[in-house]
Amino acid sequence: MARKFMEWWNSIPADIRNKAKGNDDWSKYKPLLNQINYAMVALHLQGNHSMKPTSEELLSWIKNGEIDVVRMSK
Repeated sequence: MARKFMEWWNSIPADIRNKAKGNDDWSKYKPLLNQINYAMVALHLQGNHSMKPTSEELLSWIKNGEIDVVRMSK
């Protein structure tokens, strides 16, 4: 069974989470796929391959609305 996004996100080192998230307010907006990609690349460069989400997890987070692919201005 795929992990929930926040379960995965909270397992990521804080320095990577802070750089990926920036000043984005996740209480107001959903996380963006680009932010998750940043964290995945950082994990890859550190050699932490086992911490990266599977493709099935990424797809489930998008399909069930836990993360957004793009944010549209209103």
